[in-house]
Amino acid sequence: MNIHEYQGKQLLRQYGVAVPNGIVAFSPEEAVKAAKELGSAVTVVKAQIHAGGRGKAGGVKIAKNLDEVREYAKELLGKVLVTHQTGPEGKEVKRIYIEEGSDIQKEYYIGLVLDRATSRVTLMGSEEGGMDIEEVAANTPERLFYEEIDPVVGLTGFQARRMAFNMNIPAKLVNKAVKFMMGLYKVYVEKDAAIVEINPLVVTGDDQVIALDAKFNFDANALYRHPEIMEMRDYDEEDAKEIEASKYDLSYISLDGNIGCMVNGAGLAMATMDTISYYGGSPANFLDVGGGATAEKVTEAFKIILSDKNVKGIFVNIFGGIMKCDVIAEGVIIAAKEVGLQVPLVVRLEGTNVDLGKKMLNESGLNIIAADSMADGAQKIVKLVG
Repeated sequence: MNIHEYQGKQLLRQYGVAVPNGIVAFSPEEAVKAAKELGSAVTVVKAQIHAGGRGKAGGVKIAKNLDEVREYAKELLGKVLVTHQTGPEGKEVKRIYIEEGSDIQKEYYIGLVLDRATSRVTLMGSEEGGMDIEEVAANTPERLFYEEIDPVVGLTGFQARRMAFNMNIPAKLVNKAVKFMMGLYKVYVEKDAAIVEINPLVVTGDDQVIALDAKFNFDANALYRHPEIMEMRDYDEEDAKEIEASKYDLSYISLDGNIGCMVNGAGLAMATMDTISYYGGSPANFLDVGGGATAEKVTEAFKIILSDKNVKGIFVNIFGGIMKCDVIAEGVIIAAKEVGLQVPLVVRLEGTNVDLGKKMLNESGLNIIAADSMADGAQKIVKLVG
């Protein structure tokens, strides 16, 4: 789960991490009021969306007076911002962050991520912070430095100082940088974050080390422990189908294709998508109904797939181990009748109660095409759609 920049800065402030003062606004009037309250000579107006690259996309404006604050607020609110992380469809700006200006002397990058290779949290840093950090990582990886953190000991002062020196932070500000990193690590661990990125981390003219931006991503499996984080969830920033799927404990990710997939097991779901692509098709989603799905879950999964207007056909691929094929069949029949199925449906069932499941589908009166294997099913649905 992602949160907005201003929400991330609220968390950082709670842990003693230095951030500029700022106020969220939902209208030009609120923006002007916030700017008056901040009383800064220069005010920054920032679009709030769950995506990076806002600066390059024109989502960050520098205002020198209240008239400019109002003007930029009107310009950004309601605008669809397209960045390298939003995709071509972009995201609509529904809130902005009004922040006091900072006297930036130098920009850096600092972040924390769980390294799957080592199964440890890793601190990353570079003196090449700012809008082009992705290019730095791709073209000059030697400018990125890493500190692998022992989960028992946690981030040590020694590691934080070594990172500060590697990043070429001025010697007189190393202690402040260390305090910043220690606070950042504490919030990362205590709030069960998956990724925290501060880009840029800046050194200011009055010798402060502050977070000028804050990107947080949280481990969805740990959110039950953090109701205060769940309160920050912005449903407007998420795919409506994915939100609906989460209500039924379905693993669903929307994609750009036109063949809906309903599969049990993440591995089989990936293999199904690969097979569809191999035969020239394009999956519209990743959907794992899980090993213990009920007919109700299957019915809802089917409805979610069909709520995507791009879906021109559906491939149901089930291997019944814990999941029983007759339960899948029951859910498919109920859902197809409820929504009035109008697109081709190919079903491949194998495993527990497979004969009963096939019998139920055959006697349902629905136009369902049976498949003998995953490859057979993929070829059939690709042909029917294309």
